Amino acid sequence: MSLLDRVQKQQGPDPVAIPEGAYQPQAGSAPSRTTTAPAARARTPQEVQFERIKNRLQARLIENLDESADADRETRATQITDTLNEVIAEMGLSMTKPERQRLLDSVLNDFLGLGPIEGLIADTQVTEIMVNGPNQVFIEQKGKLTLSSVQFESEAQLRRVIDRIVSTIGRRIDESSPMVDARLKDGSRVNVIIPPLALNGPVLTIRKFSKDPYKIADLIRFGTLTDPMSQFVRACVRSRLNMLVSGGTGSGKTTTLNVLSSFIPEEERVVTVEDAAELQLNQEHVVTLESRPATVEGRGRIAIRDLVVNALRMRPDRIVVGECRGGEALDMLQAMNTGHDGSLTTIHANSPRDSLNRLETLVLMAGAELPSRAIREQISSAINVIVQQSRLRDGTRKITAVSEVLGLYGDQIKVQDIFVFRQTGVSEDGRVQGYFTPTGIIPKYFDHLQSSGEGVAKDLFTPVPDPAGQGGK
Repeated sequence: MSLLDRVQKQQGPDPVAIPEGAYQPQAGSAPSRTTTAPAARARTPQEVQFERIKNRLQARLIENLDESADADRETRATQITDTLNEVIAEMGLSMTKPERQRLLDSVLNDFLGLGPIEGLIADTQVTEIMVNGPNQVFIEQKGKLTLSSVQFESEAQLRRVIDRIVSTIGRRIDESSPMVDARLKDGSRVNVIIPPLALNGPVLTIRKFSKDPYKIADLIRFGTLTDPMSQFVRACVRSRLNMLVSGGTGSGKTTTLNVLSSFIPEEERVVTVEDAAELQLNQEHVVTLESRPATVEGRGRIAIRDLVVNALRMRPDRIVVGECRGGEALDMLQAMNTGHDGSLTTIHANSPRDSLNRLETLVLMAGAELPSRAIREQISSAINVIVQQSRLRDGTRKITAVSEVLGLYGDQIKVQDIFVFRQTGVSEDGRVQGYFTPTGIIPKYFDHLQSSGEGVAKDLFTPVPDPAGQGGK
């Protein structure tokens, strides 16, 4: 008789307890509107019995591990293995080796990892994980979203995983503070929102980053840009031009910013400012600053803008701001205009022109009572080069334009493209077809690149013909 059959015969059903801290609707309360949560997949009798055994073992483990909560991971893993063996023996169960290993892996993931999504975290092909309640986990692979077969056993299990993530960086999430940004140990970005704001259960979104930061050669191999484009942007960074990486959500702005930052010379002092530390700079002299949200009492908030102002007092050679999304845009522009050249940042926008318009809006959010022309003068003198990134309909990410800011002409900032991606069509299998080409314009900063010792050949900017049939490669 197998393990599961014996337990079904020996044990009755276990009551399901809701762990302390798990979200529960208040008595007498009614939802603001009717919603339908994703239906749970029907469990087989074997899966039900497996869960029953696991629940009993977990209760025993919680008792045994409380006193050694500060032990390292290897020590705790050994304790968990020993405790499982003891409990199985006490219950008089016989288990096959695969059954025992499956149970052990599941419990280890629950106690020391991220539960059912631990395997997705380890999968290098998965770039994003979107948990929409316990019964629905979407993943992104090669730019495409698909529904995975992974499910959480309950909302309580999902909440335990969320609490483990946010607690590692000293943050908390509950009904009084139902949204939080966090990160995993490997630097992956995490966003969590729970009821009552998320009506269908806790929502966990993880954007993974490569353990080994991508280099420019990787982006060329992925078809994000070409070698001539890489030579130009490298020369721009090393010659200390101020650069803005623009793009939509999920377009790859942070990856591109990280690659551009890798061109900063080793001897320079770099100060990075981020909401959640994601950049992976390999230079020796890097200072990383991270903003802090307010406490439950509403005190202690340190905003990006505060950190940008403080960074100016730290004798930086370069300032790298993960993303401008508020009043810090004004401080960043002032820094770029007052000797901190060669700085980099990102912004959400759909085109180089839109990125400058959005910068103007963000400066107004700082509360500065400046006329529009004065703001545009600040922007046009601060920003030199814009790298526009896009996520195309087939999921591929490409730098669709590298543009330079020429200055203020009348009341408008003039921008011209140096490199562009020209889309020519879509193949039968849905792949975007097109090609990268210089526009034929010699950059305004060409002489600056030469005098900085980062010169590039003029033939780098010679337009290329449409390589028909090559699908944009």
